[in-house]
Amino acid sequence: MQVPAQLRYSKDHEWVAVDGTRARIGITDYAQDALGDVVYVQLPTVGASVSAGDSFGEVESTKSVSDVYAPVSGTVVAVNSALDGAP
Repeated sequence: MQVPAQLRYSKDHEWVAVDGTRARIGITDYAQDALGDVVYVQLPTVGASVSAGDSFGEVESTKSVSDVYAPVSGTVVAVNSALDGAP
């Protein structure tokens, strides 16, 4: 498993990459492997406010359903809409 130096990680297996005033958030390779085959991803809506530590999405796999927690607070400015059709 690779650990990119530019990422910061939460105890809940989310990562955040900060670029100026924007941040990109995802789940770690470890979390993806533990989940197994992901079949559905619930993403926040653009414009939604999220608070650090709060659930802002969900990942459903063949094994379980897991919340995704915001590692930082902010406003959602974009989501990866490609996850709707092929998580």
